[in-house]
Amino acid sequence: MFQFIPMQAEISMALMIVIILIADLVMKAPHNKTLQTIACTLMVIQLIMNIEPSAGEFFGGMYHCTPVTSVVKTILTAGTLLVFLQAGEWISAPDTRHKAGEFYVITLSTLLGMYFMVSAGSFIMFYVGLELASIPMACLIAFDKWKHHSAEAGAKFILNSMFSSGLMLYGLSLIYGTCGTTYFADMTASITGTPLQILAMVFFFAGLGFKLSLVPFHMWTPDTYQGAPTAVAGYLSVISKGAAAFALMSILTKVFAPMADRWALMLSIVIVLTITVANIFAILQDNMKRFMAYSSISQAGYIMLAVMAGNTQGTTSLIYYITVYIVANLAVFGVIGAVERHALRTTVDADMAEGELPENTLSRSEETAASERAVSRSAYAGLYRTNPRLTFVMTLAMFSLAGIPPFAGFFSKFFVFASAFNTGHWLVVFLALVNTVISLYYYLLVVKAMYITPNENPLPYFRSSWLTRISLAVCLAGIILLGIISSVYGGIETVAGM
Repeated sequence: MFQFIPMQAEISMALMIVIILIADLVMKAPHNKTLQTIACTLMVIQLIMNIEPSAGEFFGGMYHCTPVTSVVKTILTAGTLLVFLQAGEWISAPDTRHKAGEFYVITLSTLLGMYFMVSAGSFIMFYVGLELASIPMACLIAFDKWKHHSAEAGAKFILNSMFSSGLMLYGLSLIYGTCGTTYFADMTASITGTPLQILAMVFFFAGLGFKLSLVPFHMWTPDTYQGAPTAVAGYLSVISKGAAAFALMSILTKVFAPMADRWALMLSIVIVLTITVANIFAILQDNMKRFMAYSSISQAGYIMLAVMAGNTQGTTSLIYYITVYIVANLAVFGVIGAVERHALRTTVDADMAEGELPENTLSRSEETAASERAVSRSAYAGLYRTNPRLTFVMTLAMFSLAGIPPFAGFFSKFFVFASAFNTGHWLVVFLALVNTVISLYYYLLVVKAMYITPNENPLPYFRSSWLTRISLAVCLAGIILLGIISSVYGGIETVAGM
């Protein structure tokens, strides 16, 4: 039994899924709050149990755990815990509380798949983890299937996921055909840069490009984020993206290292296109969830700068960037979720008071329209007058995403720029810097709406649940402290060099 200790993260996660599944079956409904307490408690235990980095290989090298992958798993687990804290109010709604068990089980199943992705030592293990992370995600996106275009978003996600998986499998079959193996450690000697291997690499990259929302594989992202529940959109934007980015970097540096000059050129073109296109379209968005979708596309481009470095400094800056991005982005989605719920409630109450809803019900079209207003940027006009704390959290999160010092986002961007610059990609870094200036404009549009845009009837004061407030406090602390405490980056660098 002790030989499987390096796999304790996966084993304990599987046990957590079983425990929550049994609890959901035996407890009397409604038990959404109890399940949230159980899920959050188990996630804290998971963090404590696996905080010590471990190393080992199993199943003939198909599973490969290192101190770096242990750190990545811990970061992904912490981010998922924040999502669970924020999801409590949404999952407690009358139309979703009976599905609380499904939400936690499906989410943890995707996280288990991401564990296998980052620890894969073979393309077979990697693909199994990728599908385990992707297929349940479609269920999460379509969780509110009767409203908010959730079913449509889930359909778009699964169709695009199937297409990207098909592309990737075709690329993997070409790799296997030219190398005769699926193990990363055995492939490097067979990678010579033949045209067939270049085609295989392009197909593999295209498949993961869909998962990372890189241009030109990004078209599904805005519609999916808009239709998905806000907590799920937050999870998809940071946890899924972080796991895919680390897996991409790991495979490019382990398998395709002899072709580094070719995939570096490919990454350079994709990075510039991704950041530029995302910045242009983000400026045009009024819906906050679509706005954050294009923001996440842009952030994926910055993450790829660390991937392009392909060395220890790149690995360190990648993990650090993901950590900072998780706290900043989840802070934004936490505020969006809180404002959405209370703005929708205010709209419905106003319509009832005016007699427009005599039966105290909303039709499907009316509910969709009300939901759209609740997540529009106009809902934040004058928010600082009634909800100054939420406004403060949102402001600092936007500053961090924009890379304004002294917040953590500035340092995360600096480190990925430095890693790419030190490997000779100075032109890509320069273009990314120019785009950073452009991104300041659309991030500050949200700040302008909260502080400057006039509004005679701003959203009334409301109080979120204490778990949501805890998650936002943790995110706020991360935004401020991760950029100040240098030991965080230094600790990641030490582990990456092991």
